Amino acid sequence: MCHPSKRGPWSSLVSALREHLKESTLHLVTRLDRETSGVVVVALHTMAARRYQMAMENRRVEKTYLALLEGELKNEISVDAPIIRDEKSEVAVKRRVALSDETGGESAQTIFTPLVHKNGYTLARIIPHTGRTHQIRVHAAHLGHPIVGDKLYGPDASLYLEFAKQGWTARHEKLLPIRRQALHAARLRFLDEGQGDFTAPLPSDLVEFARQKMNLDLAAAWTTSST
Repeated sequence: MCHPSKRGPWSSLVSALREHLKESTLHLVTRLDRETSGVVVVALHTMAARRYQMAMENRRVEKTYLALLEGELKNEISVDAPIIRDEKSEVAVKRRVALSDETGGESAQTIFTPLVHKNGYTLARIIPHTGRTHQIRVHAAHLGHPIVGDKLYGPDASLYLEFAKQGWTARHEKLLPIRRQALHAARLRFLDEGQGDFTAPLPSDLVEFARQKMNLDLAAAWTTSST
């Protein structure tokens, strides 16, 4: 969880950073969906935060994600499909791709590039050109290649509600091959001079999943995808 929480100083990223840095005020410039790992930018000062936020608003930033997808995606594909809140879902936060005759959908574009496809899974580099809520996860599911371990857009959205109420259950163990969605914000590059180029290596759970399920060493894949 990125945002401050009432569950104590170590229950969210911002609260933990405040505790660690002994700073009363921090500015969260970027955030990630719950269970997504990777780069998050936090600023100490208001002016720095504003510069980063203006760059984000003006799309002067490039985001690169790595993900493990269900199924074998063999060719690069660009998805240009608007996203709308799924009003019929029991899960209030769920989104879906809007139908052509629906109004209110937000434009969304995402490029999926397969790096390795093997044993029923794909390691993909993903570049979102817009920043809609759950965009990568919605577009991946739309392609028929949902993010591995996604409780909301994977095999059954009720897994999300069940997890919220009961935690990890036997049904999760049966239907999901990993305990969280295998989506990682690998790089965040600000295009204006002096604002920074931030990267985060793949975490151990995704490295281990790829080793066990795909017989794949992700060290080389990380080097390729982060340049």
